[in-house]
Amino acid sequence: MARVLVTGMSGVGKSTLLDELSRRGYEAIDTDHDGWTLPDGDWDEPRMAALLAGRAEVVVSGTVANQGRFYDRFDHVVLLSAPLEVLLHRVAVRVNNPYGKTAAHRAEIERYVGEVEPLLRRTASVQLDGRRPVGELADIVERLLAVAS
Repeated sequence: MARVLVTGMSGVGKSTLLDELSRRGYEAIDTDHDGWTLPDGDWDEPRMAALLAGRAEVVVSGTVANQGRFYDRFDHVVLLSAPLEVLLHRVAVRVNNPYGKTAAHRAEIERYVGEVEPLLRRTASVQLDGRRPVGELADIVERLLAVAS
């Protein structure tokens, strides 16, 4: 059993992947919802610490400035990535999240792809192409869940 963080840019498919893993019976926490992030956009550190201390197996998704403080508590850090054009298309057409609908949001995503994604790439233990079918991605994460590092 393992703890896995799935991270990446908006529109890459983190929530879709977590929905599939949840459907398969895994505990999956999307930190974009349910108060996991504070008003400044960082994770609620005491809450995240308690979650990770109390779970031998969990999948967490999110991309926040303070996530690196928790890397030592995850067995695997999975970076989902996709070309900018794919991300911008996905955020434009999705209906479950308003982020990415404005020109300012799209410019922010473009900036994050250039500035933040390279940092995530350097710290990820696994990198996956977010254009792969969600079932394939879930199969890979499922295998990671079976293996603690």
